[in-house]
Amino acid sequence: MDYSSNRKKIALSTLALFITVLHFLPFYVLITTALKEKSDFSSKWVFPFDISWSNFREAWEAANLGNALLNTGIITFFAAAILIIVGSLAAYPLARRQTKLNRFMYMFFIAIMVVPPLAALVPLYQLVVNLGLMNTHQVAIFNNVASYLPLTIFLYAGFIRSTIPKSLEEAARIDGAGTFRIFFQIVFPLLKPITASILIIACVYIWNDYQFAIFFLQDESVQTMTVALSKFFGENANNLNLVAAAAIIATLPMAILFLLLQKHFVQGLAAGSVKE
Repeated sequence: MDYSSNRKKIALSTLALFITVLHFLPFYVLITTALKEKSDFSSKWVFPFDISWSNFREAWEAANLGNALLNTGIITFFAAAILIIVGSLAAYPLARRQTKLNRFMYMFFIAIMVVPPLAALVPLYQLVVNLGLMNTHQVAIFNNVASYLPLTIFLYAGFIRSTIPKSLEEAARIDGAGTFRIFFQIVFPLLKPITASILIIACVYIWNDYQFAIFFLQDESVQTMTVALSKFFGENANNLNLVAAAAIIATLPMAILFLLLQKHFVQGLAAGSVKE
C-alpha cells in the first residue's frame, strides 16, 4: 500500500513539474528574445551571450510605456480600492443576515458572474458616448468596478461566513459598538487573506484589460498598457526583441504584486470556499 501511495505521489509530482515547465517555456522564450540584439539570429531557445539591455530602454521610449504605465496604474489602483471597500461592505450584511432579499441578492450576483462582459458592450458604448466619458480614466474605473464587483462580493461573503465567528461581533455589540465600528475595527482586519486574493485577481484582470480599453480609451494620452503594447506590436512586428522587452516591462508590476501577496492568496481562496 505504501509502495502504491509513493508511486502516486511521484506521478503527481512529475505531472506538476511537467505542467510547470510547459507554463514557463513561453516566458523563457520571451526573456531570451528580449535580451538578444536585433542582429542575433540564433535559436530562440539559446540564451544570449551578449545581453542587450538597451532593448528595454528603446521599448520604453518608443512605445511610450511611461504614460501607459501611469494610466494603467491609476485605473487599477482606484478600481481595486473601490472594489475592496464597496465589495466588503456589501458582502457583510449578505453573509450575516439571511433574509429572503439578501439571499436573492446573493444569487443575483452569482448569476451576473456567468454573463459575458462583452454582452453589454453596445449599450455600454452608447451610454459612455452620451455621458461624454470617452477617453477618460473614470469610464475605465467604473467599468472595471461593475465587471468585478459581483465576484468580489461572492468571495468576501464566503470568507465571512466560513472564517469569522459571530461571537466576536456579538461581544462587541454588547459593549455598545455600532455596526460600522464592528465592521471596520473587528471584521475588516480579519479579511486580510481574502482581501489579498481579491487584490491580486482584480488587479491582474484590470491591468490586462484590453477588450474594453480598446473601445473606450482610444486617445494616446489615456491609453493603457495593453493598448500601447498592441499598437507597438503592430508598428514593430519585424523587431520582436523590442516587443518582447515591452511585454516584460508590462508584466513586472503584477508579478511583483503577486510575490508580495502570494502567502495570503491561496489561504484566502481556500478559506472562502468552505461553508459553515
